[in-house]
Amino acid sequence: MEPLYPTTKTFSLKNYGIENATMRYQLSSEQLQEEVVQNDQGKITSSGALSIKTGEFTGRSPKDRFIVKDQITEDKVWWGDINIPFDEKAFDALYNKVTKYLSGKEIFVRDSYACADPEYKLNIRVLNEYPWSNMFAYNMFLRPETKELESFSPDWLIVNAPGFMADPEVDGTRQHNFAILNFSKKIALIGGTGYTGEIKKGIFSALNFILPVERNCLPMHCSANEGEDGKTSLFFGLSGTGKTTLSTDPKRKLIGDDEHAWTEENTVFNFEGGCYAKVIDLSSEKEPEIYGAIKKGALLENIILDESGNVDYNDVSITQNTRVSYPIHHIENIKVPSRSKDVTNVFFLTADAFGVLPPISKLTKEQASYHFISGYTAKVAGTEAGVNEPLPSFSACFGAPFMPLHPQEYGNMLMEKIEKTGANVWLVNTGWTGGAYGTGSRMKLKYTRAMINAALEGKLDDVEYAIDQHFDLNVPQNCPDVPSEILNPRNTWEDKEAYDTKAKELVNSFNENFKQFEK
Repeated sequence: MEPLYPTTKTFSLKNYGIENATMRYQLSSEQLQEEVVQNDQGKITSSGALSIKTGEFTGRSPKDRFIVKDQITEDKVWWGDINIPFDEKAFDALYNKVTKYLSGKEIFVRDSYACADPEYKLNIRVLNEYPWSNMFAYNMFLRPETKELESFSPDWLIVNAPGFMADPEVDGTRQHNFAILNFSKKIALIGGTGYTGEIKKGIFSALNFILPVERNCLPMHCSANEGEDGKTSLFFGLSGTGKTTLSTDPKRKLIGDDEHAWTEENTVFNFEGGCYAKVIDLSSEKEPEIYGAIKKGALLENIILDESGNVDYNDVSITQNTRVSYPIHHIENIKVPSRSKDVTNVFFLTADAFGVLPPISKLTKEQASYHFISGYTAKVAGTEAGVNEPLPSFSACFGAPFMPLHPQEYGNMLMEKIEKTGANVWLVNTGWTGGAYGTGSRMKLKYTRAMINAALEGKLDDVEYAIDQHFDLNVPQNCPDVPSEILNPRNTWEDKEAYDTKAKELVNSFNENFKQFEK
């Protein structure tokens, strides 16, 4: 149910350095949708969803993500190409420029929170230049009841100004767009980009620092669901590996599709109040739950509409990263509230475009640590400029761009939890079979679901396993509802020598990537 707005709560934007602005506080998604359409910033689709264009940026810009280096972060953050330091004084100056830019404008303000477990709750106030950005915040963060708003006090502030362009030579940024975290002032400052994902990932990155350092709690870039037995499963994976799709299962209650924490008490809670799913090639047949969630209140990004408002999900003329955000209650089979306990299965998802990894394998504790810190998937042609053939892609902990600490710290916490709980860990290849990208074919979703269901139901506990010769993985030799010949990837290739060559190449890529962590 959507909370009843507005509230009688009042405050001044002058407190944030924004002068003479018109504050639009806590508008409902219906009101925000009307604002967007009236301002000619978006269109209504035939399903009732709102469609908008995010402009120049249709995805995150990792090289323009910064963390202010100060007393809190200096000795704790893993500085480098991922966590790029930003000067304290430069942040203050840039913040003042952004708030001056927002002064005199109509500002859309939303009070919300992250973390579905009350013990870990983080109150968030979002200041948006555009109404559709505020609608995204409504969809993705947890929504307080009206009575909670009367005494609401924000822990963190997000200032989001897509229309503000930084001057790199003056402001200390790399280019005109930026996303900066300041842990001392508890501010996420975003400018020069309309891509909404920067909003949610800013808070995710903040929690990835706060929870391990202050609460000894493991934050995770994963989806989660709960079975009828009350047991929890986690699905780690980078974009395009099926994290949202595979955790959205009509037989299991969805806890969340992207960001969670695993506590010392073996409980899991969702950070968010919504889902942010890729919609490339989406269909009601392949992903009925996600398809059905795209209705009034959902926000589609960078898709193509025909004159009747019908969406062509196969059209990637704007970007491969077409997206939709929607409140989690758009999915029928959800866990309320978004938290659970007793983690029993952990799945690492990878879309191996080389077609050499087994479709499912069971990992030892040591292998689980290795593959978690490696965080492998593959980029395929067309996903990024200059990518013309499959390329290996490694992202530590399946979420390196959002992890301020050294990957080993998250890896150690995960291994401790696996040891303590005895959870099974599986590596699942949702990528290619029968050859590499361009020759083979994408693993059928029904087979991947069948393998995951077999793992969840204990049907892979007593089957015969064989050791993969290249990756030393434990591979089941049969699985209910899955052809046995596809379980061993070498068998699916006509040219066995070509398979061995490609597999050795990927092994070498793993080894080269892991050298940065060996010491």
